[in-house]
Amino acid sequence: MSKNIVCIGELLIDFICSDIDTSLVHGQNFIKKAGGAPANVSAAISKLGGSALFAGKVGNDSFGVFLEKTLQESCVDTSMLILDEKVNTTLAFVSLNSNGERDFVFNRGADELLEYDELDEDKIRSAKIIHFGSATALLGGKLKDTYLKVMEFSKKENIFISFDPNYRTDLWKNRLNEFIDISRKCIKYADFIKVSDEEIKIISKEDDLREGVKVFHELGAKIVAVTLGKDGTLISNGKEMKIIESIKIKSIDSTGAGDAFVGAALYKISNLENPKNLVYDFDKLKEIISFSNKVGAVVCTKLGAISSLPTLEEVERY
Repeated sequence: MSKNIVCIGELLIDFICSDIDTSLVHGQNFIKKAGGAPANVSAAISKLGGSALFAGKVGNDSFGVFLEKTLQESCVDTSMLILDEKVNTTLAFVSLNSNGERDFVFNRGADELLEYDELDEDKIRSAKIIHFGSATALLGGKLKDTYLKVMEFSKKENIFISFDPNYRTDLWKNRLNEFIDISRKCIKYADFIKVSDEEIKIISKEDDLREGVKVFHELGAKIVAVTLGKDGTLISNGKEMKIIESIKIKSIDSTGAGDAFVGAALYKISNLENPKNLVYDFDKLKEIISFSNKVGAVVCTKLGAISSLPTLEEVERY
């Protein structure tokens, strides 16, 4: 088995309102789901047969225990998941109004309190890949400082670094410039960065995707993957650029597809003898992204995020 892929960031509960066309004011029924992009990525890696460790913090409450069990059931190593005795687990509540607008309430708790000294430096040092998925990690608090310290440490240790900015409009209202600035700081560390077409336009300030990719390389990113939904993924190693097509599927629910894509890519990259050499092998990169597109597509054929993640056998059947 490959060495651990460490995924660091937030783990939280998403309460999704199951009532149709309503606000949180009027919503009555909610479905509890495990949330947090890096946690989804770790589960995707493990489901495919890889070795993933999640590092983060939840409250030592019913929700925190549920999240811990959810990861363990996906065979994710939770030895760096801390259950805080003093602070509750982070909660997010979401409903969809009839006009398509989301009603969103975010109660931030334990996830933002993860401190660098609480992490096992030896486990980080021994990792083959460190993945940073930042939906809430960069908002502030101790987790933001920890994030940047782990990035700096990983760079010094010559560990392959993966970064997904995970922009969420609801979280960054009136703070867009702050999101751009901190994302650019993180990009300089990245051996592999995955962004959506919306995110690359926001961070690069370029409407043309290919120009945006060039900006990312100038900032320091080695490999850039821009996910384009059903249109595939635009990839670049700084010398070559190409759109890798996805497979045609009937999409039911795209929740978690981006995280599954990242998990699949990191699973494949972790099996390389030296992941950092991938930047020089564009044919191998195309092969890895084609596989990752397939995993992301398979997830769209099922409901849920972690529950819809495929095994390697399921992917190969496609």
